[in-house]
Amino acid sequence: GGTAVTITGTNFTGATAVSIGGVAATNVTVASATSITAATGAHAAGAVNVAVTTPGGTGTGLGLYTYVAPPAAPTVTGITPSSGGTAGGTAVTISGTNFTGATAVSIGGVAATSVAIVNSTTITAITPAHAAGVVNVSVTTPGGTGSGLGLFTYVAPPVPSVLGITPSSGSTAGGTAVTITGANFT
Repeated sequence: GGTAVTITGTNFTGATAVSIGGVAATNVTVASATSITAATGAHAAGAVNVAVTTPGGTGTGLGLYTYVAPPAAPTVTGITPSSGGTAGGTAVTISGTNFTGATAVSIGGVAATSVAIVNSTTITAITPAHAAGVVNVSVTTPGGTGSGLGLFTYVAPPVPSVLGITPSSGSTAGGTAVTITGANFT
């Protein structure tokens, strides 16, 4: 409901009621003897009749207006890979349903970048930066927002570990070339 419509016909002067699908229209304005503007009321999906009542009687147009069901909300069921670094930049594929017309994708509440809607069940994107931890993945469409809870894990980079230095001593003047060994330097 709430859709603005223009009804055309004849002999609308003095119209006292307008119904669409048997529901009284709102914001009714008789613009002329041949035109009425109004807003639809809520109604189930399907084709309905439009009726205009004037002092001369009620005229009905059969099946002139069609109520359309709103699109279904998306569901988010998975993300591959399911983890990535806190710096972001991980290319991911999000799976689910009803992704057509997606307007936003967020991972951990932060907008993803390079979002591409592949089809109604697949979206590709790049993760944003985020603190370490398990986060939700959300997709917003005209039908609403769907979230997959705890689907992606941001992993902090490992702490470097220094295991040795060769040579283990050098001149106080500096300038000694050294090799440092360990793990997680990159």
